[in-house]
Amino acid sequence: MAYRVELSPEADREIEEAYRWIAAASPRGAHRWYNGLMAALRSLSDFPQRCPPAPESDAFVENIRQLLYGRRQHRYRALFAIRGKTVQVLHIRHGARRHLGSSADVPPEDE
Repeated sequence: MAYRVELSPEADREIEEAYRWIAAASPRGAHRWYNGLMAALRSLSDFPQRCPPAPESDAFVENIRQLLYGRRQHRYRALFAIRGKTVQVLHIRHGARRHLGSSADVPPEDE
């Protein structure tokens, strides 16, 4: 079953912020990071259930999963929800940041 992968406005903004931060030190590195992240996110269209629940998933009404991208101190977490046939990417967070804490941190499902 193929899922449609959509980025929330928050995830889009967080990707842009991370890209700018990485580009300040390494423009080429930022380009590689962005292309790799987007490929990893597109891979969610095949089997998003392969990703484990995010550590903070219990604090939310719906099941929030995470896809890890990167290595060591450069690891990012893509937090997403499976909503019908859509994978909604909710946030892109650096792995060192604290976990989300409430459902106010998760964009609502579009009706």
